[in-house]
Amino acid sequence: MILSVVWLTAMLTIQAQSVYDFKVKDAAGGAVSLSDYRGKVLLIVNTATRCGFTPQYTELEALYEKYGPQGLEILDFPCNQFGAQAPGTIQEIHQFCTANFDIRFPQFDKIDVNGPEAHPLYTYLKSKKGFSGFDTGDKTGKFMDEMLRKQDADYDKRSDIKWNFTKFLVSTDGRVVKRYEPTEKLADVEADIRMELNPVLSTIMARRSIRKYFDRPVEHDKLELVVRAGINAPSGMNRQPWIVRVVEDGKIIADVTEVYKQENADQVARDPNFKNMFRNAPNIICICTPSSGGELDAGLLAENMMLAAQSLGLGTCPLGGPVRFLQTSPKAKFFLDRLDIPADYRLTLILAIGYPDEQPDARPRDPSKVQYVK
Repeated sequence: MILSVVWLTAMLTIQAQSVYDFKVKDAAGGAVSLSDYRGKVLLIVNTATRCGFTPQYTELEALYEKYGPQGLEILDFPCNQFGAQAPGTIQEIHQFCTANFDIRFPQFDKIDVNGPEAHPLYTYLKSKKGFSGFDTGDKTGKFMDEMLRKQDADYDKRSDIKWNFTKFLVSTDGRVVKRYEPTEKLADVEADIRMELNPVLSTIMARRSIRKYFDRPVEHDKLELVVRAGINAPSGMNRQPWIVRVVEDGKIIADVTEVYKQENADQVARDPNFKNMFRNAPNIICICTPSSGGELDAGLLAENMMLAAQSLGLGTCPLGGPVRFLQTSPKAKFFLDRLDIPADYRLTLILAIGYPDEQPDARPRDPSKVQYVK
Protein backbone atom coordinates (compact mmCIF):
# COMPACT_ATOMS: atom_id res chain seq x y z
CA MET A 1 0.00 0.00 0.00
CA ILE A 2 2.79 2.42 0.95
CA LEU A 3 4.66 1.62 -2.27
CA SER A 4 1.58 2.39 -4.34
CA VAL A 5 1.12 5.73 -2.55
CA VAL A 6 4.76 6.61 -3.17
CA TRP A 7 4.43 5.65 -6.85
CA LEU A 8 1.27 7.74 -7.26
CA THR A 9 2.88 10.72 -5.56
CA ALA A 10 5.94 10.46 -7.79
CA MET A 11 3.81 10.28 -10.94
CA LEU A 12 1.74 13.31 -9.94
CA THR A 13 4.90 15.28 -9.24
CA ILE A 14 6.57 14.34 -12.53
CA GLN A 15 3.48 15.24 -14.56
CA ALA A 16 2.77 18.51 -12.75
CA GLN A 17 3.63 21.72 -14.56
CA SER A 18 2.58 24.11 -11.78
CA VAL A 19 0.82 24.15 -8.41
CA TYR A 20 -2.46 24.45 -10.33
CA ASP A 21 -2.24 20.74 -11.19
CA PHE A 22 -2.89 19.71 -7.57
CA LYS A 23 -6.02 19.19 -5.51
CA VAL A 24 -6.20 19.47 -1.73
CA LYS A 25 -8.85 18.92 0.93
CA ASP A 26 -10.40 21.80 2.79
CA ALA A 27 -11.23 21.72 6.50
CA ALA A 28 -14.57 20.04 5.71
CA GLY A 29 -12.95 17.33 3.61
CA GLY A 30 -14.07 18.74 0.28
CA ALA A 31 -11.76 18.69 -2.75
CA VAL A 32 -10.29 22.03 -3.80
CA SER A 33 -8.31 22.53 -7.00
CA LEU A 34 -5.46 24.95 -6.62
CA SER A 35 -6.30 26.13 -10.13
CA ASP A 36 -9.05 28.09 -8.34
CA TYR A 37 -6.23 30.38 -7.20
CA ARG A 38 -4.86 31.04 -10.67
CA GLY A 39 -3.83 34.69 -10.97
CA LYS A 40 -3.23 35.04 -7.22
CA VAL A 41 0.07 35.32 -5.39
CA LEU A 42 0.19 32.37 -3.00
CA LEU A 43 2.04 31.87 0.26
CA ILE A 44 1.80 28.17 1.15
CA VAL A 45 2.63 27.35 4.78
CA ASN A 46 2.79 24.19 6.90
CA THR A 47 1.72 25.14 10.40
CA ALA A 48 1.37 23.88 13.96
CA THR A 49 -0.51 25.19 16.99
CA ARG A 50 1.95 24.25 19.74
CA CYS A 51 5.21 25.39 18.21
CA GLY A 52 7.59 28.15 19.16
CA PHE A 53 6.82 29.64 15.75
CA THR A 54 3.04 29.53 16.26
CA PRO A 55 2.91 33.30 17.00
CA GLN A 56 3.76 33.77 13.33
CA TYR A 57 0.02 33.31 12.77
CA THR A 58 -0.33 36.92 13.93
CA GLU A 59 2.10 38.18 11.30
CA LEU A 60 0.59 35.97 8.60
CA GLU A 61 -2.88 37.32 9.30
CA ALA A 62 -1.51 40.86 9.17
CA LEU A 63 -0.03 40.11 5.74
CA TYR A 64 -3.34 38.66 4.60
CA GLU A 65 -5.34 41.67 5.74
CA LYS A 66 -2.87 44.06 4.11
CA TYR A 67 -2.31 42.32 0.79
CA GLY A 68 -5.33 40.06 0.40
CA PRO A 69 -7.29 42.84 -1.36
CA GLN A 70 -4.35 43.16 -3.78
CA GLY A 71 -4.34 39.48 -4.72
CA LEU A 72 -2.50 37.56 -1.98
CA GLU A 73 -3.80 34.22 -0.70
CA ILE A 74 -2.23 32.39 2.24
CA LEU A 75 -2.87 28.64 2.15
CA ASP A 76 -2.44 27.00 5.56
CA PHE A 77 -1.70 23.26 5.84
CA PRO A 78 -1.44 22.05 9.45
CA CYS A 79 1.11 19.25 9.85
CA ASN A 80 1.85 17.11 12.90
CA GLN A 81 5.22 15.75 11.74
CA PHE A 82 7.48 18.09 13.70
CA GLY A 83 7.48 17.41 17.42
CA ALA A 84 3.80 16.37 17.22
CA GLN A 85 3.00 20.06 17.63
CA ALA A 86 -0.23 20.06 15.61
CA PRO A 87 -2.40 17.62 17.57
CA GLY A 88 -6.15 17.32 17.29
CA THR A 89 -8.59 17.39 14.40
CA ILE A 90 -8.57 20.06 11.74
CA GLN A 91 -11.75 21.44 13.30
CA GLU A 92 -10.02 21.77 16.68
CA ILE A 93 -6.99 23.38 15.04
CA HIS A 94 -9.17 25.83 13.14
CA GLN A 95 -11.10 26.76 16.28
CA PHE A 96 -7.81 27.39 18.12
CA CYS A 97 -6.45 29.56 15.31
CA THR A 98 -9.57 31.67 14.93
CA ALA A 99 -9.97 32.11 18.69
CA ASN A 100 -6.33 33.02 19.35
CA PHE A 101 -5.19 34.66 16.13
CA ASP A 102 -8.43 35.53 14.34
CA ILE A 103 -7.09 34.03 11.11
CA ARG A 104 -9.22 34.53 8.00
CA PHE A 105 -7.06 32.98 5.31
CA PRO A 106 -7.94 29.47 4.03
CA GLN A 107 -6.99 26.58 6.28
CA PHE A 108 -6.91 23.08 4.80
CA ASP A 109 -6.98 19.56 6.15
CA LYS A 110 -3.96 18.18 7.99
CA ILE A 111 -1.31 16.62 5.76
CA ASP A 112 2.15 15.08 5.81
CA VAL A 113 4.80 17.16 4.10
CA ASN A 114 7.63 14.60 4.30
CA GLY A 115 7.92 10.85 4.00
CA PRO A 116 6.05 8.18 2.03
CA GLU A 117 2.64 9.77 2.63
CA ALA A 118 3.67 13.34 1.89
CA HIS A 119 1.02 15.22 -0.05
CA PRO A 120 1.94 15.44 -3.77
CA LEU A 121 1.72 19.23 -3.56
CA TYR A 122 4.57 19.30 -1.07
CA THR A 123 6.61 16.77 -3.02
CA TYR A 124 6.31 19.16 -5.95
CA LEU A 125 7.13 22.27 -3.89
CA LYS A 126 10.26 20.63 -2.49
CA SER A 127 11.37 19.53 -5.96
CA LYS A 128 11.19 23.15 -7.11
CA LYS A 129 12.81 24.78 -4.10
CA GLY A 130 15.09 22.71 -1.91
CA PHE A 131 16.51 23.51 1.48
CA SER A 132 19.22 26.17 1.26
CA GLY A 133 20.15 26.30 4.94
CA PHE A 134 19.42 28.29 8.08
CA ASP A 135 21.11 31.60 8.71
CA THR A 136 23.47 30.51 11.49
CA GLY A 137 24.38 34.14 12.09
CA ASP A 138 20.87 34.48 13.50
CA LYS A 139 20.28 33.15 17.03
CA THR A 140 17.17 31.17 16.12
CA GLY A 141 18.69 29.90 12.90
CA LYS A 142 21.77 28.70 14.78
CA PHE A 143 19.57 26.93 17.33
CA MET A 144 17.58 25.14 14.58
CA ASP A 145 20.74 24.09 12.76
CA GLU A 146 22.34 22.68 15.91
CA MET A 147 19.16 20.89 16.99
CA LEU A 148 18.58 19.21 13.65
CA ARG A 149 22.25 18.38 13.11
CA LYS A 150 22.32 16.48 16.41
CA GLN A 151 19.51 14.32 15.06
CA ASP A 152 21.08 13.92 11.62
CA ALA A 153 24.49 15.29 10.67
CA ASP A 154 23.46 15.39 7.01
CA TYR A 155 19.98 16.87 7.51
CA ASP A 156 20.82 19.81 5.25
CA LYS A 157 21.62 17.59 2.27
CA ARG A 158 17.93 16.87 1.57
CA SER A 159 15.10 19.08 0.37
CA ASP A 160 12.72 17.88 3.12
CA ILE A 161 10.70 20.40 5.09
CA LYS A 162 12.71 20.95 8.27
CA TRP A 163 10.10 22.38 10.65
CA ASN A 164 6.76 24.08 11.10
CA PHE A 165 6.05 27.37 9.32
CA THR A 166 8.20 26.72 6.26
CA LYS A 167 6.76 28.87 3.47
CA PHE A 168 6.65 28.78 -0.32
CA LEU A 169 5.91 31.85 -2.43
CA VAL A 170 4.09 31.14 -5.70
CA SER A 171 3.70 33.66 -8.52
CA THR A 172 0.47 34.58 -10.28
CA ASP A 173 1.31 32.12 -13.07
CA GLY A 174 1.90 29.18 -10.73
CA ARG A 175 5.71 29.23 -10.51
CA VAL A 176 7.35 28.42 -7.18
CA VAL A 177 9.36 31.58 -6.63
CA LYS A 178 11.01 31.14 -3.27
CA ARG A 179 11.18 29.01 -0.12
CA TYR A 180 11.51 30.50 3.34
CA GLU A 181 12.60 28.60 6.41
CA PRO A 182 10.62 29.36 9.60
CA THR A 183 13.48 31.46 11.00
CA GLU A 184 13.39 33.96 8.13
CA LYS A 185 11.98 37.37 8.91
CA LEU A 186 8.40 38.00 7.82
CA ALA A 187 9.53 41.46 6.72
CA ASP A 188 11.64 39.81 4.00
CA VAL A 189 8.69 37.64 2.99
CA GLU A 190 6.53 40.75 2.79
CA ALA A 191 9.04 42.49 0.52
CA ASP A 192 8.94 39.56 -1.91
CA ILE A 193 5.13 39.47 -1.79
CA ARG A 194 5.05 43.13 -2.75
CA MET A 195 7.32 42.40 -5.70
CA GLU A 196 5.12 39.55 -6.91
CA LEU A 197 1.91 41.56 -6.60
CA ASN A 198 3.33 44.24 -8.90
CA PRO A 199 3.31 43.00 -12.54
CA VAL A 200 6.36 45.04 -13.54
CA LEU A 201 8.42 44.07 -10.51
CA SER A 202 7.41 40.40 -10.73
CA THR A 203 8.50 40.33 -14.38
CA ILE A 204 11.87 41.78 -13.40
CA MET A 205 12.29 39.21 -10.63
CA ALA A 206 11.24 36.31 -12.88
CA ARG A 207 13.61 37.04 -15.76
CA ARG A 208 16.45 34.55 -16.18
CA SER A 209 19.04 34.00 -18.88
CA ILE A 210 17.70 31.02 -20.81
CA ARG A 211 20.10 28.59 -22.46
CA LYS A 212 17.66 25.86 -23.54
CA TYR A 213 14.83 26.54 -25.99
CA PHE A 214 12.10 24.59 -27.72
CA ASP A 215 12.45 24.37 -31.50
CA ARG A 216 9.27 26.40 -31.96
CA PRO A 217 9.95 29.77 -33.65
CA VAL A 218 8.58 32.91 -32.02
CA GLU A 219 5.54 34.37 -33.74
CA HIS A 220 6.21 37.53 -35.74
CA ASP A 221 3.67 39.59 -33.82
CA LYS A 222 5.38 38.76 -30.51
CA LEU A 223 8.76 39.73 -31.92
CA GLU A 224 7.23 43.03 -32.99
CA LEU A 225 5.98 43.66 -29.45
CA VAL A 226 9.40 42.87 -27.99
CA VAL A 227 11.12 45.25 -30.39
CA ARG A 228 8.53 47.97 -29.82
CA ALA A 229 9.26 47.78 -26.09
CA GLY A 230 12.98 47.96 -26.86
CA ILE A 231 12.96 51.07 -28.99
CA ASN A 232 10.92 52.83 -26.31
CA ALA A 233 13.88 52.58 -23.95
CA PRO A 234 15.50 55.87 -22.89
CA SER A 235 18.59 57.08 -24.71
CA GLY A 236 20.87 60.08 -24.25
CA MET A 237 19.29 63.20 -25.74
CA ASN A 238 16.79 60.80 -27.36
CA ARG A 239 19.39 60.07 -30.06
CA GLN A 240 18.24 56.43 -30.36
CA PRO A 241 21.65 55.48 -31.75
CA TRP A 242 20.86 51.80 -32.19
CA ILE A 243 19.74 49.80 -35.17
CA VAL A 244 18.04 46.44 -34.68
CA ARG A 245 17.92 43.36 -36.88
CA VAL A 246 15.47 40.59 -35.97
CA VAL A 247 16.47 37.29 -37.54
CA GLU A 248 13.49 35.06 -38.31
CA ASP A 249 15.19 33.15 -41.15
CA GLY A 250 16.09 29.76 -39.67
CA LYS A 251 18.22 28.87 -42.69
CA ILE A 252 20.69 31.70 -42.23
CA ILE A 253 21.03 30.75 -38.56
CA ALA A 254 21.70 27.15 -39.62
CA ASP A 255 24.18 28.23 -42.31
CA VAL A 256 26.30 30.41 -40.04
CA THR A 257 26.17 27.69 -37.39
CA GLU A 258 27.81 25.30 -39.86
CA VAL A 259 30.70 27.75 -40.15
CA TYR A 260 30.87 27.99 -36.37
CA LYS A 261 30.95 24.18 -36.06
CA GLN A 262 33.83 23.94 -38.52
CA GLU A 263 35.90 26.48 -36.62
CA ASN A 264 34.95 25.30 -33.10
CA ALA A 265 34.70 21.54 -33.58
CA ASP A 266 36.10 20.63 -30.15
CA GLN A 267 33.76 22.98 -28.29
CA VAL A 268 30.73 21.74 -30.23
CA ALA A 269 31.69 18.11 -29.61
CA ARG A 270 31.62 18.72 -25.85
CA ASP A 271 27.98 19.80 -26.00
CA PRO A 272 25.68 16.85 -26.81
CA ASN A 273 22.70 19.21 -27.03
CA PHE A 274 24.28 21.64 -29.50
CA LYS A 275 21.91 22.80 -32.25
CA ASN A 276 23.08 26.28 -33.12
CA MET A 277 25.60 28.88 -32.04
CA PHE A 278 22.97 31.10 -30.41
CA ARG A 279 22.22 28.89 -27.40
CA ASN A 280 19.94 26.86 -29.70
CA ALA A 281 17.42 29.70 -29.84
CA PRO A 282 15.13 29.67 -32.90
CA ASN A 283 15.35 33.45 -33.32
CA ILE A 284 17.86 36.15 -32.50
CA ILE A 285 17.79 39.93 -32.17
CA CYS A 286 20.95 41.74 -33.28
CA ILE A 287 21.64 45.19 -31.81
CA CYS A 288 24.12 47.47 -33.53
CA THR A 289 25.58 50.78 -32.42
CA PRO A 290 27.70 53.48 -34.09
CA SER A 291 31.46 53.00 -34.05
CA SER A 292 31.60 56.17 -31.97
CA GLY A 293 29.66 54.68 -29.04
CA GLY A 294 26.11 54.06 -27.86
CA GLU A 295 26.75 50.89 -25.84
CA LEU A 296 24.92 52.23 -22.79
CA ASP A 297 21.84 53.03 -24.85
CA ALA A 298 22.04 49.56 -26.43
CA GLY A 299 22.05 48.03 -22.95
CA LEU A 300 18.89 49.92 -22.01
CA LEU A 301 17.27 48.81 -25.26
CA ALA A 302 18.21 45.18 -24.62
CA GLU A 303 16.91 45.24 -21.06
CA ASN A 304 13.53 46.52 -22.23
CA MET A 305 13.40 43.73 -24.80
CA MET A 306 14.32 41.03 -22.30
CA LEU A 307 11.64 42.15 -19.85
CA ALA A 308 9.04 42.42 -22.60
CA ALA A 309 9.92 38.91 -23.74
CA GLN A 310 9.58 37.60 -20.19
CA SER A 311 6.12 39.12 -19.89
CA LEU A 312 5.09 37.31 -23.09
CA GLY A 313 6.23 33.89 -21.88
CA LEU A 314 9.49 34.01 -23.86
CA GLY A 315 13.05 33.52 -22.73
CA THR A 316 16.16 35.47 -23.70
CA CYS A 317 19.89 35.38 -23.20
CA PRO A 318 22.33 38.22 -24.03
CA LEU A 319 25.23 36.80 -26.05
CA GLY A 320 28.73 38.21 -26.49
CA GLY A 321 30.63 35.16 -27.79
CA PRO A 322 28.72 34.90 -31.09
CA VAL A 323 29.29 38.63 -31.65
CA ARG A 324 33.05 38.17 -31.39
CA PHE A 325 32.93 35.14 -33.68
CA LEU A 326 30.90 36.93 -36.33
CA GLN A 327 33.24 39.91 -36.26
CA THR A 328 36.42 37.83 -36.60
CA SER A 329 35.50 34.92 -38.88
CA PRO A 330 35.84 35.75 -42.59
CA LYS A 331 33.63 32.79 -43.46
CA ALA A 332 30.80 34.32 -41.42
CA LYS A 333 30.83 37.58 -43.36
CA PHE A 334 27.76 36.49 -45.36
CA PHE A 335 25.73 36.62 -42.14
CA LEU A 336 26.72 40.20 -41.38
CA ASP A 337 26.11 41.12 -45.01
CA ARG A 338 22.60 39.74 -44.71
CA LEU A 339 21.98 41.97 -41.70
CA ASP A 340 22.73 45.01 -43.89
CA ILE A 341 24.58 46.90 -41.16
CA PRO A 342 25.59 50.46 -42.19
CA ALA A 343 29.31 51.00 -42.66
CA ASP A 344 29.63 53.26 -39.62
CA TYR A 345 27.86 50.77 -37.32
CA ARG A 346 29.00 47.55 -35.70
CA LEU A 347 27.30 44.53 -34.15
CA THR A 348 27.28 45.11 -30.39
CA LEU A 349 24.97 42.55 -28.79
CA ILE A 350 22.86 39.55 -29.76
CA LEU A 351 19.78 38.43 -27.84
CA ALA A 352 18.81 34.80 -28.16
CA ILE A 353 15.01 34.61 -27.96
CA GLY A 354 12.54 31.75 -27.94
CA TYR A 355 10.22 29.62 -25.85
CA PRO A 356 12.19 28.45 -22.79
CA ASP A 357 12.80 24.75 -22.21
CA GLU A 358 14.08 25.32 -18.67
CA GLN A 359 13.27 27.29 -15.52
CA PRO A 360 16.61 28.02 -13.88
CA ASP A 361 16.77 29.32 -10.34
CA ALA A 362 17.95 32.84 -9.72
CA ARG A 363 21.61 33.15 -8.86
CA PRO A 364 22.34 34.81 -5.51
CA ARG A 365 22.48 38.58 -5.41
CA ASP A 366 24.55 40.50 -2.88
CA PRO A 367 22.44 43.17 -1.15
CA SER A 368 25.49 44.30 0.84
CA LYS A 369 26.70 46.09 -2.30
CA VAL A 370 23.86 48.59 -1.83
CA GLN A 371 24.14 51.51 0.59
CA TYR A 372 21.57 54.23 1.17
CA VAL A 373 23.06 57.67 1.62
CA LYS A 374 20.71 59.75 3.76
